[in-house]
Order: sequence, then structure tokens, then C-alpha cells
Amino acid sequence: MRQQQPYESAPRDPSPGPAGSARVLVVDDDPTVAEVVAGYLDRAGYVVDRAADGPAALDRAAEHRPDLVVLDLMLPGMDGLEVCRRLRGRGPVPVVMLTARGDEDDRVLGLEVGADDYVTKPFSPRELVLRVESVLRRTRPATEARPLGAAGLTVDPAARRATKEGVELALTLREFDLLAFFLRHPGRAFTREELMREVWGWDFGDLSTVTVHVRRLRGKVEDDPARPRLIQTVWGVGYRFDPAGVEAD
Repeated sequence: MRQQQPYESAPRDPSPGPAGSARVLVVDDDPTVAEVVAGYLDRAGYVVDRAADGPAALDRAAEHRPDLVVLDLMLPGMDGLEVCRRLRGRGPVPVVMLTARGDEDDRVLGLEVGADDYVTKPFSPRELVLRVESVLRRTRPATEARPLGAAGLTVDPAARRATKEGVELALTLREFDLLAFFLRHPGRAFTREELMREVWGWDFGDLSTVTVHVRRLRGKVEDDPARPRLIQTVWGVGYRFDPAGVEAD
């Protein structure tokens, strides 16, 4: 069996591209879908690699480290969830998951293994390109942003690094952005619609994604996620970050 190499050992394409040299790996066993997606991304200025199954995707990612992966959930043999886990095991890489079904369970599964976004088939290729651009934009360091901190939590937007009591947190892009937003707005309640719009810049989408990411973030920053004190549910409204950590009634 071929030994998987970490991303750090994989060479990058040195040639700059119009989309900031961003390399996107498209993984889909449907050649028509893969060709259409790759074509739109290529025209948008990205360097595009393609793979038709999980093992090929892992090999391709080892050869040329991707800046983002567009990953079909329903792959033959090794499914997209396992591919996502293995990619994330090598190092941080943004993932946009494609699913042929609109079931909430599928979306939640993708988000639970670390996907940063998802698109349900059939989809608009232009929308997918916009989602890719949005995810990549969030990965770029915010060089002018100052570090944030409260309740033992610190966030450094420039370094894209978050810690709890000095211990680094393994956050996905969405979780990082959500925590940074809460730290910027302590004590204020936000609806899920507001969080989707203000944190991720979406005017549309499934609100359950916000619920999933709040739950995942609580699992990483709360002492007892079953009784959250920092990220509180405001019934009938949404969520509020309370740096005092006083449990809600």
C-alpha cells in the first residue's frame, strides 16, 4: 500500500494564476459534472486538478497540494466523508462538499467531518464558483485585524490561530470565523439569519448549518458542551456570546 505523505512534502505549482495561484482539486466520479465544474473554475482563473475517486484524489493531493477541494459525497469505494477525513488528517485544507441529495443528515455529516461548505446537486456552476471564492477569501490572513480575547479564549485573525487557556484549538474555517465574530460582539444576541449573513456573507442558505457549527464550536470551547455557558441559546432569537460564562436559565 502506498504510504500517504503530508501536505508539507507536496510541491506547489510555481506559476501564478489570475485567481492568486489558487489550486482547486475537483473530485467527482461523474465525468460530465467534473468537466463542467472544472471548466467554470478554469475560466474563473483557478488551476484545476481532477480525480474520479478517493484514492486518486489522495494521490493527486499528495502530488500537488490543493488550496481547496471540491469533493463529491457519493464516491465509489471510498466515499467523500472518508476522503475528507484523510485529507484533513494530512493538514488543513478547505473542502466544499457536493451531495446528490438534499437530506439534512447528508449535509450534517459533511459538516461534522470538517467540510467548510456544501452544494446540493443539481447546482448552478456559477454558484459553486462563488462558494469556492467565498471559502478561499476566508482563508486569507486578515493582516490588519487585531487579536481578540475573552473568557480564556484568544483569536489571532492574521495567523488564523485560536487558543483556549493557551492550548491551540483545531477549528475549521467556519468555526474560526464564528468564534471571532462572537468575540467581536460580546453580549449581543444574533439570529441564525444574521450569523449566516454577517459571519459568512450569505444572503441565502440552510439555517441548519449555523446550528451545526454552533454545536461543533461549543464542543471545542465549552467546559461542558451539554450545559454551555459561553455560547448561549437565546430562545426565540438565536445565540449570544457571554464572556462572563454565566449559565442561562
